[in-house]
Amino acid sequence: MMKRLLILEDGTIFEGTAFGADIEVTGEVVFSTGMTGYQESITDQSYNGQILTFTYPLVGNYGINRDDYESIVPTCKGVVVRENARIASNWRNQMSLDEFLQRKNIPGISGIDTRALTRIIRHHGTMKATLVNPGDEIKHIQDQLRATVLPTNQVEQVSTSTAYPSPGTGRNIVVVDFGLKHSILRELSKRECNLTIVPHTITAEEIFDMNPDGVMLTNGPGDPTDVPEALEMIRGIQDKFPIFGICLGHQLFAMANGATTSKMKFGHRGFNHAVREIATGRVDFTSQNHGYAVDADSIDKTDLMVTHIEINDKSVEGVRHKYLPAFSVQFHPDAAPGPHDADYLFDEFMEMIDATKLEKGDF
Repeated sequence: MMKRLLILEDGTIFEGTAFGADIEVTGEVVFSTGMTGYQESITDQSYNGQILTFTYPLVGNYGINRDDYESIVPTCKGVVVRENARIASNWRNQMSLDEFLQRKNIPGISGIDTRALTRIIRHHGTMKATLVNPGDEIKHIQDQLRATVLPTNQVEQVSTSTAYPSPGTGRNIVVVDFGLKHSILRELSKRECNLTIVPHTITAEEIFDMNPDGVMLTNGPGDPTDVPEALEMIRGIQDKFPIFGICLGHQLFAMANGATTSKMKFGHRGFNHAVREIATGRVDFTSQNHGYAVDADSIDKTDLMVTHIEINDKSVEGVRHKYLPAFSVQFHPDAAPGPHDADYLFDEFMEMIDATKLEKGDF
């Protein structure tokens, strides 16, 4: 079997076995602590430009199926595993992980100590890395890696370029696509919402013309400060329509109201993050995938209030506007993969929409 190297920006080199596409890539290396859900993670556009390491030691054992895509064209840069399962066994299985990555032109590396890699990332923070085949002079590869500037237009890469519908018979929701997961659309469709998915560049005036019952701000990749055009849009609509933000949408909603964000050392990526709702003390285990967070000390000067915190590091996990029908969460209530503890938040969004319509006399 062909060898492949994973070379980190700090000079660390891991040698393993190649699988997936036979190409060389460079990206930000991150890790996910999920024990399952590798298909959903790989196809999650929030991993755009990243080399995704799975901490669970066996990946690929149930193959790839038609139901668990979170996007059609995944844009993560590479996949790192301890062991790539030789046999995929599941009644839904349609192809192996290896075949899937080949079709999607994503390289993988197996047979490396992912625990050691994770410890490096936890200690030093996320960093640039490259997946290459042996042969080139290592110092030259390392020099190239250090000189590489990673792109900052991730949302532009993954957001839809044109609006499209997902018809339903209920509430009219505009979904602003910053790199959405299909599971968000599934949850809204379960509630019979009539959806219009729009590009991240949409303006407040264009949303006014659609006259929705509510607006969803989706997840997406990268640094929220790289999407300044979204802030003006959010400020323009938040006193007109109920808003629900998830992940990147949460960060942008907070920034539009005066809060700030900062890069985390290694982020939250996995499906076992315990989050406490401050008002009730309720604890939910949540699915998360983000490398930036809202700064807690920046909330006090805004019209926002913190509603949820992460139990382990006390980071901000949810905010709500004090005077407007708008709220957001850092985690994924849509899960996929992960626990569905927090899917009630979609029902709260529906209730917020109905209450707003009743107040306006629109029923």
